[in-house]
This record gives sequence, structure tokens and C-alpha cells, in this order.
Amino acid sequence: MTAKVLVVDDVQINLRLMEIRLQEEYYEVRTASSGSEAIEICQAEAIDIVLLDVMMPEIDGYETCRRLKSDPATQHIPVVLVTALDGAADRVTGLEAGADDFLVKPVRDLPLFSRIRSLTRLKMLTDELRVRAQTTLAILSEDGFVSDVVGTDGAVVLIEENPLESDRLSRMLRGEQRVTTVKSLEELAAMLASQSQPDLVIADLASRRHDALRLCSRLRSDEATRQLPILVIAPTDEEKRVARALELGVNDYLVRPIDRNELLARVRTQIKRRRYSENLRRSLQETIELATIDPLTGLHNRRFLEGHLPKAVERSAQDGRALSLLVVDIDHFKHINDRFGHDVGDEVLREFAGRLRESLRASDLACRLGGEEFVLVLPDTDPASANVIAERLRLLVSTTPIAVAGGIRLTISAGCATLGPYDTDATLLKRADMAVYSAKHNGRNRVVTLAA
Repeated sequence: MTAKVLVVDDVQINLRLMEIRLQEEYYEVRTASSGSEAIEICQAEAIDIVLLDVMMPEIDGYETCRRLKSDPATQHIPVVLVTALDGAADRVTGLEAGADDFLVKPVRDLPLFSRIRSLTRLKMLTDELRVRAQTTLAILSEDGFVSDVVGTDGAVVLIEENPLESDRLSRMLRGEQRVTTVKSLEELAAMLASQSQPDLVIADLASRRHDALRLCSRLRSDEATRQLPILVIAPTDEEKRVARALELGVNDYLVRPIDRNELLARVRTQIKRRRYSENLRRSLQETIELATIDPLTGLHNRRFLEGHLPKAVERSAQDGRALSLLVVDIDHFKHINDRFGHDVGDEVLREFAGRLRESLRASDLACRLGGEEFVLVLPDTDPASANVIAERLRLLVSTTPIAVAGGIRLTISAGCATLGPYDTDATLLKRADMAVYSAKHNGRNRVVTLAA
């Protein structure tokens, strides 16, 4: 996964050295030598993450971060402050300005690239939700959705086996947050099964009773807890495990000894981000169901696709990222309607749509064009990956009967197309549609890819 990184520093040698390091890892790099220049670039270009020096003349890093985070056009860009100031008060100042993380000079490769990967992965998912929101709002001619959220009075679950440490951390958080403590993975699982999800989970990397990394992996692999923010507490000598935790999807971390103000600031940031995402998903759910959801399958309909696909194509072309399209058609569907009736046919379509949803990533989009034809929009997916996804879906459908009318076996024909340099949304969809026609013409139950 690549990203466009903006490096901001008033010292040219620092800019050049960081640029070389990032380019060696195949990141696209932009540079700025002042806070005002950085703001202009973020407003004009699609920046994925900002590495921002704190000590700069005129507008320092804190003020630059504050301005970026107060502008609706740039507030979703992750900002990592790069500083020689490593005091708790300096970190709290940065967090209150909206910074997502910190790197201490001299910056080492392990923390640098683990933070970039973690924050850009989170931004990509949020960006996809925002693009869908913009599509929906444009279709419904709405003014917008409320995005102002607070980071206090959140439900925080603390996993800590040491009673003294558990009590100390709880006292730090109480007054701003509602804290529940558990001692093990089993207690956490039981709690999640019996009540609504918390706003944040805090886990101790130094725990001897449970493996905090395995906990993070389990939470991220479970559909019900995939979006749940996780903050880990780490000893000072556990840099590699922290990096591994970020790769597994942990949102933030705190190194001992713990400063109360920094803990509160980091918890507030994660809860605000959680609530913003939940508000966005709730708003999308309510508005999409009114005009852009196919009532039979629950997937997006043709109307939504016609509004969303041009934006997805424009964004992918602008960012230089791959975008693939799959058109999927159920083979011989008319025979099902003729033999079993349209009520059974409808049930088959509903079951098939459920399998589509289960097969896709959070950033993918499935739409029903009409009848038995479906379209899958796959961001950041090259031709080889799109073909793998299509083949996996084809095998899933062909090997597992639909549990209707005693079991109905289906096959599908799928057409793949990946965005080329001269493609529009219309030509991309046309090419995928032609690939489906080719798959049907050549015997059905197959995947065909047409190059640009």
C-alpha cells in the first residue's frame, strides 16, 4: 500500500533526507518549508498523511496542525508531529491541536513506517465512507450531515490483571470517561456479548495473563468489533511490539510512565474519531435506505452506482491508485424463475447478495444493476487481485448450493476491468460488461478480464 506523504520542515537538509527515505519505500512525497505552504498543498492536493516539524518560524507545527484540523476540507488528513520535544506537556499540546501521533528526532525507520502504514490504512477506509456520503447527499440534495462530536463521557474498557494498576488507570480516566475493567480476554468476550460495544478498549502489552497482540488480532478479525478503537500501553523497551500492534490495526499507544493529561488527550481523540465514524455510518444508513438501496437485496442500486462510480474513478485517477470493476451475472437465472416461481427467485437473489457482502472488504462496494446482474467496485485493486476476488466468489457460489427449494446450485459469469489511463466511468463499466458477455459466450461459470 502506497500513499502521498507531505513532509514539512523549514530546514532543507531535513526535508531532503526524509524525502529520500520515503521514496526508497515507494511513497510519493511532497515537501513544504513552512506551515502556510503545507496548508495550501493540503487544500489543493490529495494528501494521505502529513509529517510536520514542530519548531518552525511564523506558524509553528502546533498552529499548522490546528488550522488543518479546523478546516473541513483537510481535517481528515492524519498529522504526525516530528519534534525534538519529548516531554508529556509537549505531546498533550500536540494532541489538543489535533495531532494523530508523534515522532521524536532523530526519527528511526521502524516507528516512522509503522505509523505511516497504520494511519494511511485508517484514512483510506474513512475516505471511502466520505465519498459514499458525498454521493448520497448529492443524490438526495441534502445540505450535509452533522460531524461535530465530543470525546468525553465515553465507555472505556480497560483490560488489566494487576489490581493496583487497574485502579490507578481507572482513577486517571474517571471524571471524563465511564470505565469498566476486566482481567482477561474471556471476560472481555462475555462483556461484548452481553451489552453494547464500548467506545474504546485499552490493553496492556506487558500483561502476563493474556497476549495483547492476539487480543488485537481477534478484535480486528471479528466483524462485530472490527471498527472498535484499541489503545495499547507499552513499556519503554517494546518498540518492535508496538510496531507490530500498529500493523495489526491498533489505533494508538502510550508508553510508560503514563502522564494523566496525555492519557486523557489520547483517549478523547480516539473516542471522537469513533463517534465521528459511527455518526457517518448512521447518517449513510438512514439516507441511503431512502433512495439508493435495492429493496430486495439490500445492496446499493443502479442510481447510487451512477453517482458513485464517476467520483471513484476521478479519485483513483487523481491519486494514481488502481480501481477495478467486476460485473457479475447469475447464469440461467430465468430457468429458476420459470421452474420455481418468482418468490423463490427473489429468495435466491437475497441469498446471493448476502454472499457478495460476506466476500468483500470494508472499502468495496456491491450494487445490483437490475435483474440478476451485479457490479462490484474495488478500490486499490489491481487486475491480478480483482481476478483473485472474482475467482474466489465464483468458487464460493458454484460449490455451495442456495438453501432454497431443497437446495439450488448456481454458477456465475464475471467480467473484470481495471481503470486505464484514458478510461472514464462509462468506458470502465462498458469493458467489464463486455467481459461478462465474453464469459457467457464461452460457456459461463468463468471469469474473463479485458485490459484497457
